[in-house]
Amino acid sequence: MGLLAAGIGAGIVALGAGIGIGMIGKSATESIARQPEASGDIRGAMILTAAFIEGVALLGAVICILLALGIGQ
Repeated sequence: MGLLAAGIGAGIVALGAGIGIGMIGKSATESIARQPEASGDIRGAMILTAAFIEGVALLGAVICILLALGIGQ
């Protein structure tokens, strides 16, 4: 049962990260379209935020792997 929960948890983590990065890309594209002169600042903020989301997703995936392997129980 723990393996199933860890697999579902890893899937949810990946889904959440994908949705979050997609929303960042959408918002950045709309912002650059409205203010092209600010594209450098917007792009930098977008990359930084996407990196934070990826970090949290990686942490969630590692926790799911640790739960699946039974480490720390």
